[in-house]
Amino acid sequence: MKHKLALLGFGNVGRGLARLLVEKREELKRRYEFEYNVVGIYDINMGGVCAAGGDVDLARMLKIVEGGGLISDYPGASDNLNALGLIEMCGADVLVEMTYTDLESGQPAISHCRQALGGGKHVVTSNKGPAALARKELQSLAAANNVQFRFEGTVMSGTPAINLSTGCLAGAAISGFKGILNGTTNYILTRMEEGGTYDAALAEAQRLGYAEADPTGDVEGWDALGKGVILAGTLMGADFKMDEVPRRGISHLTPEDIEAARAEGKRWKLIVECRRDGSDVSLRCAPMKVDLADPLAAIGGATNALTFETDVLGPVTVVGAGAGRVETGYSILIDLLWIHSAASNRPL
Repeated sequence: MKHKLALLGFGNVGRGLARLLVEKREELKRRYEFEYNVVGIYDINMGGVCAAGGDVDLARMLKIVEGGGLISDYPGASDNLNALGLIEMCGADVLVEMTYTDLESGQPAISHCRQALGGGKHVVTSNKGPAALARKELQSLAAANNVQFRFEGTVMSGTPAINLSTGCLAGAAISGFKGILNGTTNYILTRMEEGGTYDAALAEAQRLGYAEADPTGDVEGWDALGKGVILAGTLMGADFKMDEVPRRGISHLTPEDIEAARAEGKRWKLIVECRRDGSDVSLRCAPMKVDLADPLAAIGGATNALTFETDVLGPVTVVGAGAGRVETGYSILIDLLWIHSAASNRPL
């Protein structure tokens, strides 16, 4: 079965996915009977190309863009294309939404997802905005149009979190979760425990590309909280608004705080924690002193980890990369394969 893909956003994640699709094309066909044409690509900073009825050569596009060119340099590119126009005209059956994240409004990504789902297209996204702020609406719209809205890559990049909890842990009741869901803050806290100050650790994280020039979304807990909201909704059926959840970042922590925790046999981590108590579900994001016996205490650097509390298995912890070009591209590929499995009635 051949799928027609439209790629919206062609930055690090879009190129990571494109590289995987190119390199694994024959393997995907052989192992899963998954075939694809890319019928359009658009990026707000690089222009777009619509190849309705055709196929954009991803290898050629990657060569152009990674060589310093633009999507608009690709033969047949359109000067007048925009994101909504691509969704409308390209004839895709799957929209891959990889534009920038806005956790205040969720735009323009929510509008992209609405248009695609309303037009009978599956949507796969790595963008936290739609999944954190409009998940129920978009899932209802998908169901009404007999398509899927999938967002594995919004929580732990390519490390399975949503698919693990809804797939491999199906049949187990999940009463809560807690996790390290932001690699930037975990890197900073690791460096502080090694003797650095917060400012020095942040500067190093920025130099290595873990932190943005404006690190507020990471260090004040907004990124981790957004992921917690997504998980709480997906796993626990609880709909939280971002500004209603208790949240605190790590910027106030000092070397003295780090040493005080060490003296207690504990370690500071920025933790997202969700708990069910009867019919009530609580969610918070804050620095917490984690006992060294807890698996989360051993997670250093930019790595992420998430512990599910289950009735059958007890605590189950998954550890892995929480960001990265190829890693996030891989999460999108997995969601594409799940869509293919359902559409072709072929188990993975």
